[in-house]
Amino acid sequence: MKTFSNQSKTYKLFTALKSGEAVTASQAEKRFGIKNISAEASRLRAAGYAVYATNRVAGNHVEVTEYVLGQPSRKLIAAGYKAMALGLV
Repeated sequence: MKTFSNQSKTYKLFTALKSGEAVTASQAEKRFGIKNISAEASRLRAAGYAVYATNRVAGNHVEVTEYVLGQPSRKLIAAGYKAMALGLV
């Protein structure tokens, strides 16, 4: 799997997610200076990590997207193996 520099924003987001935190776009901007959290989540996914985005309604009745690090489903892993067998990866 790809590794990230200890000083990068991607690495800082990854360590927060790895510790079990759910991070919103607002939190990512304030804590890590990340303006586009979905791009950083895509970088982590491309590196092989299962980053999930879930929507929830905050206390002020605004819908926010939270990003969490999880375990990939068996179906997702099977799709990856199938893509490798077909030479797509």
